[in-house]
Amino acid sequence: MKNLTSFVIVILLQSLLFHVYGRHQSSSKNILVDSSPFPSDFLFGTASSAYQYEGAFLTDGKSLNNWDVFTHKNPGKILDKNNADRAVDQYNRFLEDIQLMSFLGVNSYRFSISWCRILPRGRFGEINYLGIKYYNIFIDALISRGIKPFVTLNHVDYPQELEDRFQSWLNPEMQKEFGYLADICFKHFGNRVKYWTTLNEPNQQLILGYLTGKFPPSRCSSPYGNCSQGNSETEPFIAAHNMILAHAKAVNIYKTKYQKEQKGSIGIVVQTSWFEPISDSNADKEAAERAQSFYSNWYVILLYMLRSYL
Repeated sequence: MKNLTSFVIVILLQSLLFHVYGRHQSSSKNILVDSSPFPSDFLFGTASSAYQYEGAFLTDGKSLNNWDVFTHKNPGKILDKNNADRAVDQYNRFLEDIQLMSFLGVNSYRFSISWCRILPRGRFGEINYLGIKYYNIFIDALISRGIKPFVTLNHVDYPQELEDRFQSWLNPEMQKEFGYLADICFKHFGNRVKYWTTLNEPNQQLILGYLTGKFPPSRCSSPYGNCSQGNSETEPFIAAHNMILAHAKAVNIYKTKYQKEQKGSIGIVVQTSWFEPISDSNADKEAAERAQSFYSNWYVILLYMLRSYL
């Protein structure tokens, strides 16, 4: 299986390089030859998240988010004791990044919105129009290079104020906060963004933030982790409840207020994995099924059931 996986990866990389090189050579000679084995509308994409890429952590009105505070207060939680105050500086160097993507033949880019760059204090403060301006310029620059923007509304970061005020995803108020963020983003960017993701891998965020405590808000209890606060038996499900309903609120806002005119689509990204029994015994088979169910299946099933109400 390992050799087969490596073979598939090599073939895909060869196809991508052949596509990129062939397109570059053809365009330079003004010859309309498409040697790619992929359909003409196939999307070659890459992706990032705001906290991991943007940097500029207190620039142009952005406030502290949960990861800013977490990495500053707990450097030992990070492998190299680093933070993303600067990251890869995409906030200042995005034009270079887009140029590189264009050269590689990338025609789609998925990135996330920094919640605290748009709403530094959530609904408790004003809209930061410098943040709106930045993303408008960023989106226009992508489109000018023929790159379709795929926008994720939230990739695990949110204003620290929401954690301090009401414990973020453990409180139903977070549903209203997320709906407010979504509405603002649809309003300002939706005339050009046609592909939306509400939350990135919320089930993974639940495990790391509320079961093991390895991610902020670093809540957990024994035997799953050693945190100063939290309950690993109940809090992941409370947070999941609020995340699922926040997703539903954002989808409902888009479908009722914006989709007809903007003609885009909206969904969610759930992290998946696969579990195999270590033997053919019934006990091991049942253990693998339980692991699959608790990791992602229950979340996907709830989201599927929710579709009929949206």
